[in-house]
Amino acid sequence: MKYKDIELKDNKTQHALELWVEGQRSFIGYELEGDKVYLMHTEVPEEQSGQGIASDLVEKSFVYLEAKNLKVVPACSYVRAYLQRHPDWNRIVAED
Repeated sequence: MKYKDIELKDNKTQHALELWVEGQRSFIGYELEGDKVYLMHTEVPEEQSGQGIASDLVEKSFVYLEAKNLKVVPACSYVRAYLQRHPDWNRIVAED
């Protein structure tokens, strides 16, 4: 994990899990319903794309959500693609 030293922030007022890299905000927007977290949209500043930030952001988010015993609903296409590449994380995906 390239950005392992950067702490994930849960911005509850904006419903976003954030990673701040070199002063730039990358985030996953979410909606919380009971014990399910709908991951809606992943965004990384254009000038920082291709640096592995999004994948580290998803990984850190999964670690954080699993620690809180929350289940993930991957509404975001990037999160779904990440789960295909890392099927071990399907353990935290909510049942249909």
